[in-house]
Amino acid sequence: MALYTKQEALDYHSTFPAGKLESIPMKPCLNPKHLSMAYSPGVAETCRAIHADPNEVYKYTNKGNLVAVVSNGTAILGLGNLGPLAAKPVMEGKGVLFKTFADIDVYDINLNCKDPEQLIEIVKALEPTFGGINLEDIKAPECFHIEQTLIKAMTIPVFHDDQHGTAIISGAGLINAMEIANKSIESLRVVVSGAGAAAIACSNFYISMGVPRENISMFDSKGHIHTGRTDLTAEKKLFAQKKAFANLGEAFKGADMFLGLSTKDLVNKDMVKAMAKNPVIFAMANPDPEIPYPVAKAARKDLIMGTGRSDFSNQVNNVSGFPYIFRGALDVRAKTINEAMKHAAAKALAALAKEKIPSEILDLYGEKKLSFGLDYVIPKALDTRMLVWEAPAVAQAAMDTGVAQVKIDIEQYKKDLKARLKASKKRITSFVKSYKYPF
Repeated sequence: MALYTKQEALDYHSTFPAGKLESIPMKPCLNPKHLSMAYSPGVAETCRAIHADPNEVYKYTNKGNLVAVVSNGTAILGLGNLGPLAAKPVMEGKGVLFKTFADIDVYDINLNCKDPEQLIEIVKALEPTFGGINLEDIKAPECFHIEQTLIKAMTIPVFHDDQHGTAIISGAGLINAMEIANKSIESLRVVVSGAGAAAIACSNFYISMGVPRENISMFDSKGHIHTGRTDLTAEKKLFAQKKAFANLGEAFKGADMFLGLSTKDLVNKDMVKAMAKNPVIFAMANPDPEIPYPVAKAARKDLIMGTGRSDFSNQVNNVSGFPYIFRGALDVRAKTINEAMKHAAAKALAALAKEKIPSEILDLYGEKKLSFGLDYVIPKALDTRMLVWEAPAVAQAAMDTGVAQVKIDIEQYKKDLKARLKASKKRITSFVKSYKYPF
């Protein structure tokens, strides 16, 4: 059931001031002295300091807390290629989430640029301004080349959230699902519907967790990806199996897990019934999953199921990942977000799901009781504890793997994060209330 009407969503964005982000000065500019320090001539002192030591940019500017959310609008949510103008509300939304959940500032960069090489050059040129780059809603297969090229070329973290965000959150759910099902991840047989950025990234992440590549049966819009096909991209070829399944239903027989990142109504209850004992289904087609949640749960009482929706259990929501991953990466000035950092985030999320849930979180979701089990393997998306669990885990992994440029005390960092988020929420709440919005 939708929490809003179409008009309410439009009003939310259009009520003055239009959009969702506003730039607010943090330092006063109320008198001649303030003005001379904020700009000329006082600002020259910081220019000289940074020129003498480039690392001073983190001391005198907002670079260390600023992320660029970059898109060309070629793969917007489940809407497809609507272009950079239509992408802007989504990118502004990412800015809201970065700030709300992790106190990270964002500029949304919406580029009228479909040429991958041109886009790469533009993003590379942004490095002096930003502490990190969040690529978003860029279609496959170009997104793979764009991200990997930028990772190698830049000395700040570059992260394509459409790929890795979904992989990390669903990976956390999979860790817990395997414990509940008492299964070994090395023996898991997985069926994947979809072969875009998220599906391929999720599959690669599961492989890094221990799932054998040969155990992943991937389907695109033309059917099963197998070695007999001649129309496969380089990324798809890595998942081509020798045995060809005639259809999705055939692949479901005896499968332990289904990962859906495609379109609605591709899976029916009989396919779910044909899966192995204690099956896992992450059906994340947006907004309607590959099989309706109630239908799947009615078919199997032992089913662990997640979707991308907030109105059902085990929501696979990227907001449970990217704000905290970037927070941890920024705070140790990580040069990249590597596999160890992604795995640290997934493990931290999985561990948090076993903790007692605060009453305020239960109240937000209208739940009286919720505990680790079939219907709770992923923390709720509005659980603010994720900041203190996930960001320190990511920061520690960055330090352990040598990509961090500064060292921090993790226990003190956890305390600092709590204080920082509390102060940030107080500022934001006061500011938003001043507008007296009707919603």
